[in-house]
Amino acid sequence: MVDATQPSDTNSLPSATIREDEAAHFGRLAHDWWDPKGSSAMLHRLNPVRLAYIRAQVDRHWAGNPDSVRALAGKTALDVGCGAGLLCEPLARLGAHVTGLDAAPKNIAVARAHAEGAGLDIDYRAGELARLEPARFDLVTSMEVIEHVADKRAFVAELARRLAPGGLMVLSTPNRTARSQLLLVGAAEAVGLVPKGTHQWDDFVTPDELRDLLAEAGLAMGEPTGIAFSPTRGLHLSADLSLNYIVTAAPTA
Repeated sequence: MVDATQPSDTNSLPSATIREDEAAHFGRLAHDWWDPKGSSAMLHRLNPVRLAYIRAQVDRHWAGNPDSVRALAGKTALDVGCGAGLLCEPLARLGAHVTGLDAAPKNIAVARAHAEGAGLDIDYRAGELARLEPARFDLVTSMEVIEHVADKRAFVAELARRLAPGGLMVLSTPNRTARSQLLLVGAAEAVGLVPKGTHQWDDFVTPDELRDLLAEAGLAMGEPTGIAFSPTRGLHLSADLSLNYIVTAAPTA
């Protein structure tokens, strides 16, 4: 989350939506966020799947060239709940001027250092989204974040306020199903695939609930795409929404 002068997969939210315990939890993971075998290993596996979806939707939304390596050249992007920058960096490599927001200052410190080492100019901020200067962005992303905020309606409204006319929003989140409770909360945390305490199943958001929240904020949600897992394919895009899903939204007017 963001203040007006500076920079999860937790994030920038109005003060009513920030959960300090969530920010602290993710901040404790900052030191090895970029280690593909560390506590964020699952995010490293998930990131290419999310990025492939985002790239396809960017090309569709702006009628871009799928072969271009700079699909976001000339565009601005805001990643809310950016953690240590796993998504911000590839967005910057696609040509976007990227702002990354997170609730945990430790995550932002790691993100800044990693971007500097990679020669990337990314504007990282720590604090609350509501305190960010009143800018709008062509692309707004928030990956696996809404399930960690206290006031989901306020959070979505603030995301919508940051989206430029004609812009594109991409959100992903676990679905609240019996299967996600068993596998994402129970099994994944039990065997160490996800750090213990990362997920509270009651806070997961169904596609219908997210559609309603987006509609209240003046955004039309596209058809969700599932993110599924199989032993042979690993994490992949799927018609199966039972674990996790990713979706676009755009202004209705």
